[in-house]
Amino acid sequence: MRFGKKGKLSPRYIGPYKIIRRVGQVTYELDLPSNLESVHPVFHVSILRKYIGDPSIVVPVDDVQVIDQLSYEEAHIAILDRQIRRLRTKDVTSVKVLWMNKNVEEITWEAEEDMKSRLVAVPL
Repeated sequence: MRFGKKGKLSPRYIGPYKIIRRVGQVTYELDLPSNLESVHPVFHVSILRKYIGDPSIVVPVDDVQVIDQLSYEEAHIAILDRQIRRLRTKDVTSVKVLWMNKNVEEITWEAEEDMKSRLVAVPL
């Protein structure tokens, strides 16, 4: 007997369950009900299905500042490092930037000229 059904061990959809935490890069722990306590609660992402929510539930987007082109401006926190790479005919300067997104901090290498153009001069 698997998940209360009789038959072969073929995959079956048993219902939507809340994800408690991310265990590894591709594994998640689910909040299973007490009638499934004999089932290990950690599943690979390939076994899970995407949850399609109720369209009547509205998620507030007040925290995200959306501009006219339906995109948002990422803010950088700090410039961590600087390097100069020599190409055949010219030098290219790159800076290591720490970006602040909604829930994640991300570090990328960006061209120094692009970062200078993003900086806005603040009048005193």
